[in-house]
Amino acid sequence: MSNSNIVRGAMLLTAASFLSKFLGMIYVIPFHGLVGETGGTLYNFAYTPYTIFISLSTVGIPLAVSKFVSKYNSLGDYKTGMQMFRTGMKVMAVTGILAFLILFFSAETLANLQLSDASDSGITASDVAYVIRMVSFALLIIPIMSIFRGFFQGHESMGPTAVSQVIEQIVRIIFLLGASFLVIHVFDGSITTAVGLSTFAAFIGAMAALAILWGFWNKRKKHIHKRIQEQRYTNHISQKDMVSELFRYAGPFVLVGLAIPFYQLTDQFTFERAMVTIGQGNIWDIAYSAINLYGHKLVIIPVTLATGLSLAIIPAITNSFTQKNMAMVNQQINQAIQIILVLVIPAAIGLSMLSNEAYASLYNINNIDITGPLLKAYAPVAILFALYSVTGAILQGINQQRFAVISLFTGLLIKILLNIQLIYLFGATGAIIGTALAVGTSVLINLWRIKSVIQFSFKDIYKRTLLIGIFIMIMAVTIWLLKTFFGLFIPYDSTRWGSLVMLIISVLGGGLVYLWFAYKSTLLERILGDRVRILDKIFRW
Repeated sequence: MSNSNIVRGAMLLTAASFLSKFLGMIYVIPFHGLVGETGGTLYNFAYTPYTIFISLSTVGIPLAVSKFVSKYNSLGDYKTGMQMFRTGMKVMAVTGILAFLILFFSAETLANLQLSDASDSGITASDVAYVIRMVSFALLIIPIMSIFRGFFQGHESMGPTAVSQVIEQIVRIIFLLGASFLVIHVFDGSITTAVGLSTFAAFIGAMAALAILWGFWNKRKKHIHKRIQEQRYTNHISQKDMVSELFRYAGPFVLVGLAIPFYQLTDQFTFERAMVTIGQGNIWDIAYSAINLYGHKLVIIPVTLATGLSLAIIPAITNSFTQKNMAMVNQQINQAIQIILVLVIPAAIGLSMLSNEAYASLYNINNIDITGPLLKAYAPVAILFALYSVTGAILQGINQQRFAVISLFTGLLIKILLNIQLIYLFGATGAIIGTALAVGTSVLINLWRIKSVIQFSFKDIYKRTLLIGIFIMIMAVTIWLLKTFFGLFIPYDSTRWGSLVMLIISVLGGGLVYLWFAYKSTLLERILGDRVRILDKIFRW
């Protein structure tokens, strides 16, 4: 895969991930209007265990299949990749059924474990068990869907994953909002029923995505079978060895993909008690949701670039590494890290500077003195999340996936050991510092391993980061000037509409200034490997 193809694949998957994350953030607003705080709490109770299962299905398998198929395709053995597709389909059908049965029948136990603070909201264990059972049906479809996505990605085709991802989210949201509206406003049903159908929307969305992927498969299978007929050599691998290799790849992918849920799970078990101990028990729920729910939805948006890039670079780096083309491997790694730096850093810093405006305009202005500063502190952690995602993918591409697991557990151990102490010292911000220290440690370990395995040089990255830093400082000054000037007649500190207007003005102004300097200095062209045609038209003058 050439550098330009990596960029195109990354941008395609990034655009799809961004749109999915954006829709996932926007639908919360009308959904909250339909089911309120109680319905939102009930919805989260269901998604706490489901997130773990969904990560096991959607993170490990596609990337593992992608790596496997890409490896044997690079050797000219397309038949083995097809055998993996068929074998993986059978295995995932079984694991999907098992995952569904485990979640479905453990729903009541999980409900009782999560219900410690639910009594005041009027939520019962039977309510929670019901919504967990409703969401569990999606696990019957998602593992099979994951095999399709990984197979296409292994063939360096990112379109099917991108399209199916967006369709899945759109169909899910339409069903979710439509069902909630009908239950509450037409049939005068309960919030529990509405939320149950809202979680069942995950199954409906997965079915729609699977239908899209099946359509892509029918269109492309003739071309794939033609390649198989033309190949001259086949690696004869037994089904047992094939499954063993699949799960050997998938295991580290799964654990790396579960990093963020693990950090949030640590907060779930420590945050409330620590906040109560330091005398801030009256605001713990506001602070917790600002960090791990509402704020996280904003922070994770820049990280979607890393997610898309990870999906695109794994088959490319695997291909180059398998062929022992170390010059290409170094070039691909350099490009991957620099793309993260040039795009994610300004987005994270900009969000940090506009934290009050972003939170107030998208959610509400109440308690902004608590939520705004927390988002301000949390936003830069997006840079670490993005680097962790990409460096983890790089380690997997160069057959160091086991070391990615070591870095994950090192970071998680730091989070577990320091989280309570940091909250004691810094209040709610301590949980953010704990996450930053954990992820930052994992990133440093990953970078050290990459350097030691392939003698990778960070010289170009250092130079580009310095230039990016200069442009970000100019962007920051621009945002400060815009807020100072327009703040004279726009009440952005006290009104929601004012926050929204100021957010739009500052994002457009600061973003354009940064892009102009990055474009005119040829920084974007050097990193992306080609000119950015859209910016050519905008900055033609």
